[in-house]
Order: sequence, then C-alpha cells, then structure tokens
Amino acid sequence: MIDWPNCEFVDRDPARMSGAWLFRGTRVPVRSLFENLEDGATIDQYLEWFPGVTRRQAEGVLEHAAASLSLPART
Repeated sequence: MIDWPNCEFVDRDPARMSGAWLFRGTRVPVRSLFENLEDGATIDQYLEWFPGVTRRQAEGVLEHAAASLSLPART
C-alpha cells in the first residue's frame, strides 16, 4: 500500500473532492494521473490537460509510488 500521507506533493481533506488524494494546492485527484498514464497518455499530455499540476508534482507522485514498491510488507 502506498503511504500517501508521507508524500509532500499530495494532500487530502474530507471536505474537498470526497476526501480523495489531490495534488497539493489543486482540486486534481492523484488517481487521474495513474488513470491517464494507464490509458496511454504521456506526462506531457497530462500536464497540458491538468495545468494546475506541476511536472515536479507529477514526477514526485510517480517516484513516491515506485519507492513504495520496495517497502517491506506490513504485518
């Protein structure tokens, strides 16, 4: 499981967007990045479609998700 609370590029507020994880300072759900990439979009296309998200945020989220794959499993 990805440890989103420790990712500096996202935040979450139960009163905003149904409590979804959002790119910090935006109303753009983090999930949208993964969905668009899965559908074949490039990061450049994603950033064009969601101008509130910065390249550093998108890359930081991807790096955070990738790093979580090497964490030991919680028991």
